[in-house]
Amino acid sequence: MVALILINPHAAGGRARKLQHPIQAWCDALPAQSEQPLIASPESIEIALALVSELPHRTRVVVVGGDGTLNQMLPALLHGGHEVGLVPYGSGNDCARAWGLHRLSWQQALAHALHARSSSIDVGRIELEKKAIHYFHSSLAVGFDASVGNRALAGPQFLRGLPRYLLATLRELAHLKNWYLKVEVDGLLIHEGATLLASALNTPTYGGGMPAVPHALINDGQLNLLVGGRFNRLQTLLMLPRLLIGKHLGHPRIQCHACSNATISNASLVPVAADGETLGFAAHIEVTCIPNALQVVKF
Repeated sequence: MVALILINPHAAGGRARKLQHPIQAWCDALPAQSEQPLIASPESIEIALALVSELPHRTRVVVVGGDGTLNQMLPALLHGGHEVGLVPYGSGNDCARAWGLHRLSWQQALAHALHARSSSIDVGRIELEKKAIHYFHSSLAVGFDASVGNRALAGPQFLRGLPRYLLATLRELAHLKNWYLKVEVDGLLIHEGATLLASALNTPTYGGGMPAVPHALINDGQLNLLVGGRFNRLQTLLMLPRLLIGKHLGHPRIQCHACSNATISNASLVPVAADGETLGFAAHIEVTCIPNALQVVKF
């Protein structure tokens, strides 16, 4: 079956567009006996989703982009049962870190994505207000983390990865807010009160490489819910160095719970994001782990 290379021209602040011709030349140079993959660079997510929805079941789709690109394609990829390869070219690339791809050149990543074997990973399912369904491969963020992600999306294009998220974090500190959240894990109440953040992670890192849950695995059939209680500006600022080296989990106001499902609710609306992409605001969030939901090409 012919593979599809799907380039997001808007990824990495538009820098991924410059890969279109080099990728075409790379494919043209493949041995004559090799199957030539199809290459597409749709200008909108709607066109990309329509293109993937027309593919035969279990086609190998190589996504050229970052966490947000893959997140937007998840509904069509899951529905078609497709195998997913990745050429990391985004701002955060936490998925690439979890898949062992983030140190590869695009040529190495592309060759691996086209020819290596796939294996299954878990995916998170989000239900907002008991009606809107979304998915994530890396992280769901609620509260402070979601607000930081929104600022990172609007941040300077010349910054990528962790520096982009750190700048967004510092800017968000000026508008710091705690929300009164009720958090249940697998049916048990684990937190109720003032809350800085509640994030469900499938990957060990988020926010461009911050090791939020260093022990997380992408194929263990569970998510890891990170809950931060009440923090003021100074306490949040002092927590950042610990987060950057993965030493925050011992803090008395930080909880981390492995779970199959969790419910996060609030009397008022709280910001929500998935894989760095904003989902707007919600007062009731249900998150569920779907084990072995996606076939991917890891390193």
